Amino acid sequence: MKIVLLGAPGAGKGSQAELISKEYGFTHISTGDAFRSNIARETEIGKIAKDYVEKGLLVPDEIVVEIVKERLTHDDCKKGFILDGFPRTIPQAIALDKIVKLDCVLNIKVDNEIVIDRISGRRACSGCNQIYHISTYSKETCDKCGGKLYIRNDDKKETVLNRLEVYNEETAPLIEYYKNKNILFDVDGSNSIAKTFERVKEIIGKLKI
Repeated sequence: MKIVLLGAPGAGKGSQAELISKEYGFTHISTGDAFRSNIARETEIGKIAKDYVEKGLLVPDEIVVEIVKERLTHDDCKKGFILDGFPRTIPQAIALDKIVKLDCVLNIKVDNEIVIDRISGRRACSGCNQIYHISTYSKETCDKCGGKLYIRNDDKKETVLNRLEVYNEETAPLIEYYKNKNILFDVDGSNSIAKTFERVKEIIGKLKI
């Protein structure tokens, strides 16, 4: 089964992708990981992507598509995969359609207020990078190594608001695009991870029949 996960930053895409992978044996593909892998392996496409990243420029769609296309050729994708973080734009979605036929697109919906609380409440350890959340951990030092906790730039409220704005601008057309193809399924991501996954399993179960 070929699945795409849509959802704002902090919606819980990564958690659901991991659970789907564990439950059904599908490969979880994070485009960020695929990028880093190509750059680390110094592939031709990785070298081109690295050049854009180092200059602080947006990597063009055709480069992103090539990296995803290359990743999908790996043997671990034959049984099925979950794409997390791609596509982000209509041109990317059209390009993906030329590579594979998707079975479903899961749109994890969460109110902006919940996303802001989830992300801006994160704290990272300056020593070992362990992540905590102020809702469940009130200390200012890490339980594992004693390092001081801090707020990463990506987790600051103003950064989160900016990321949400960008996401909403880019993704609204994508939702319509997949809705018109009758493969979009909404999932309420404001619930617990376990409850959200129950809905995900319900959708996948119906599609596999």
